[in-house]
Amino acid sequence: MPASEPQIFSPITPEQYANLVRKAGDAGITLAGNSGNASQFGVEVAWDYSPEACRLTIQCLKAPFFMSPATIDAQIKTMVEETAG
Repeated sequence: MPASEPQIFSPITPEQYANLVRKAGDAGITLAGNSGNASQFGVEVAWDYSPEACRLTIQCLKAPFFMSPATIDAQIKTMVEETAG
């Protein structure tokens, strides 16, 4: 499946980002550092976090055949909002 549009979340403080990294790790996705790519179970995401701007950009690059990028985007949005809220 093709990549989805990047999702931008702001403001995300460094503490909120650290909590999000922990939560993603609990779900089996390792976000190492402020930017990179990670994959798990056929899902590949790219992220870029700017602590100076308190902005997080996440994009679903690949989705398995049984899951749409829109579904993955919705799950990402929910996880970020729950963590940042």
